Amino acid sequence: MKKIHAALAVSAVAALALTGCSAGQGGGADDGKKSIVVDFWAGSETDVSALEAQVAAARELNPDINIEVRTSPWGDFFTKLTTNMASGNMACVTGMNSGKLAGYAEAFMPLTEADLKTAGIVSDEFDPGSFEILSHDGNLLGLALDMSTMVTYYNEDMLAESGAPIPEIGWDFNDFEATVKGGTTDTHAGFGIGMGGFQWQALPIAKAGQQPVKDDGTLDLTNKAFVDAATWYGELVTKQKVALPAGSASDIGWGENQLTSGQAAVAVDGTWNAVSYLDNDLGFKGGLAPLPSAGEQSKGLVLGSGYGVSADCEDKESALKVIGGMLSAAGQDSIAESGRAYPARISSQPLYYESLDPAYRDQVKETFDAAFANVEGQNVTNNWDQIETFLQPQLVSVYGGQTSMADVLSTAQTQFEK
Repeated sequence: MKKIHAALAVSAVAALALTGCSAGQGGGADDGKKSIVVDFWAGSETDVSALEAQVAAARELNPDINIEVRTSPWGDFFTKLTTNMASGNMACVTGMNSGKLAGYAEAFMPLTEADLKTAGIVSDEFDPGSFEILSHDGNLLGLALDMSTMVTYYNEDMLAESGAPIPEIGWDFNDFEATVKGGTTDTHAGFGIGMGGFQWQALPIAKAGQQPVKDDGTLDLTNKAFVDAATWYGELVTKQKVALPAGSASDIGWGENQLTSGQAAVAVDGTWNAVSYLDNDLGFKGGLAPLPSAGEQSKGLVLGSGYGVSADCEDKESALKVIGGMLSAAGQDSIAESGRAYPARISSQPLYYESLDPAYRDQVKETFDAAFANVEGQNVTNNWDQIETFLQPQLVSVYGGQTSMADVLSTAQTQFEK
C-alpha cells in the first residue's frame, strides 16, 4: 500500500543542496567562465532529474556561466545551511522553503525590481501569490518555483457507502461536519486528524480567518478566533468523535495515513500530493475539494519553495541570471509537464493539468482554481520551527483529552513570544 508522506510544504519538485564553495562560487572551472553553485535539497534520483531539467534551461540561456548543482536530503540541507550561514560560506543560489524562511531571512539578499529585470523575470508572467511565498518582513528574499496550498482529500467509495455528502467546491464548515459525521461508522473514522504543522493548522486558520502569527511576525497563538477554531478542531476527536487520536508524537502523517489505509474517509493535505492520492493503488476512488469555507473571513495559505541569492554571494548578477533561467518558460514547463508540482509561471500551469490523467484532470483544475483564489503568504516568527517542535507532540495529549488546546496554545505563547 502506498503511503502519502507528510511534508512541511516541501516542494514536490526538489532541487539542490550542499555546502557552497567560497561564497557560492563553483570551484575548479578553468575555462574563463563565471561559476555559480546552486544549493538545494533532493531526496531521490527523480528529484535530481527534475532539478537538472531546470538547470539545463538555465545553462541554455547562460552559456557563459558554469552552473554546479549538488544535492542532499531535506534534513541534511538545513543542517548544512545553518553551518554555511554561520561561516559566511553559502552558495550564491540557495534554495528555501516558505515555512523555513523566517529563520534564515538574514542569509538572503532582498530582491528589487532591478534585480528581477536582471534575472529576466517579468512579474506579470507569474502568479501574484507566488511572490508572497518567499517574502519576509516586507522584503522579497527569493523567487518561487512552485505553489502549494492545503486542500481536502477523501475516499469517495467510503463516503458513498455510508451515505455521507461528498465534499465539493463551495462547501462550508457545516457541510464539512455533515460529511465527517456521516462518514464515521463502526469500522472507520470520518476524519483523519492532522499531526503535521500545515495539516492540523489549515482548518483552524480557514475557520478563524486568522493565522496564529500577525502580519508583522508577532506570535498570536492566543487570539480568540484562532483558539476557538483550534479548540473546535481538537474536539473533532474528543467531543464529536469523528476522528481517532494519534498513537504517538512520531505519527507525523497520522491523518493522511488514516485516509490512505482506509481507516478514515477525509483528511487534509497539500496540493503537492494530489497525484499521489488520485492516481494510486490504494484500492479506492480518491477525490479532492478545497478546504471548507467560513465565508468572507475564510483564509488559506500559499506555500512553496524557490531560490534566493545568498548574502555572501560575490557575483549577484550571475546568480540572478541563473535563477531567471531556472524559472524561465522552459524550466517551469519541465516541472509542469512532469506533474510533480504546480508551477509559479502562469503560462506553465496548464501543462501541469495536461500531465494528469484525464479521469481526474478537471476535478484537480477546478479545485486548484478555487483553493488558490483566497490565499495569502504564511506569517511566521523567527523561532517558528521551535514553536512547531513544541506544539506537535502536545497534540497527542489534546486529542487524547488529557489537556486542552487552549492551554497548549497559551503555554506556547508565554514560552516563545519573547
